[in-house]
Amino acid sequence: MSVGSYQFDGVTFRVYPEDHAPPHVHGRYQGILVILELGQDRYARLADRDDAIRPGDAKRNQVRHILKVANEHFEDLMELWEEAHA
Repeated sequence: MSVGSYQFDGVTFRVYPEDHAPPHVHGRYQGILVILELGQDRYARLADRDDAIRPGDAKRNQVRHILKVANEHFEDLMELWEEAHA
């Protein structure tokens, strides 16, 4: 199965079918990569891992933008995860 992706408001979100649970997406924006968990509470948040934000000195406003867009499109991102892992 191939990588699934969506793009919203300049942020590209990717899901890799070989990735592990919990449901999560990789968001890329202006050279920043953020890994976001898709919670059962219907909220996207930073993954609890050391490399959740790359590079480590990413600008806060860029990370906030990725989080904002992910939460605005949470249902689409969860659908993308589910399709990649069906």
